[in-house]
Amino acid sequence: MRVLQEILNDLGIAVFAASGALLGVRKDFDLWGIVTVGVLTGVGGGILRDLLLGITPPTSVQNWPPIIVAAVASLAIFFFHPTFTQLRRSVLILDAIGMGLFASSGAAVAIDQHVSAFAATLVGLLTAVGGGILRDVLANEIPLLLQPADLYAVPALLGAGVVAVGGTLSSVPIWVWLIIGTAVATGLRVAGLAFGWRLPTAGPGWRRRDAGT
Repeated sequence: MRVLQEILNDLGIAVFAASGALLGVRKDFDLWGIVTVGVLTGVGGGILRDLLLGITPPTSVQNWPPIIVAAVASLAIFFFHPTFTQLRRSVLILDAIGMGLFASSGAAVAIDQHVSAFAATLVGLLTAVGGGILRDVLANEIPLLLQPADLYAVPALLGAGVVAVGGTLSSVPIWVWLIIGTAVATGLRVAGLAFGWRLPTAGPGWRRRDAGT
């Protein structure tokens, strides 16, 4: 179980760091800027998770592997980014994978700290979105979490919820729920991107009334 969590965590760090580095490439950052955005994107969600759970110093600060994994992934993107023909799509796909991995692994870490299923779900959600928000803020982008009607937080919430509820209320091994939760979160996010699934908005009437005041 511990080994699987570490593998998922490292995979999440790597793909999130890659998404951050790709955004840095698209923004014409230099080598330092690309690696910085990549590393902070990769470890940001885990740091937020650990602070919420009272794990201090955070694992990504206390131990060197998370930052090294993020840095290596960022450097790989810096040198090989021409192979990515559509940077925007690559960022979104990598972000979806990282989000799914972090949502499930964040909830599993919370369960290890003996919190409730509700708290584990919220921790998984915040773990999943924390690094992406930091990446977009650093790159002066509207965070994916806040883009109009973008299906982002809901997949993370559902993926984390699957792990939290399944891991606390059933006898099925937690690694099974980790895989299912990751698949649910990532799959729903990718399906939303592919088919244009969106949440409802308040509608243009609100904007017209605001403009008239």
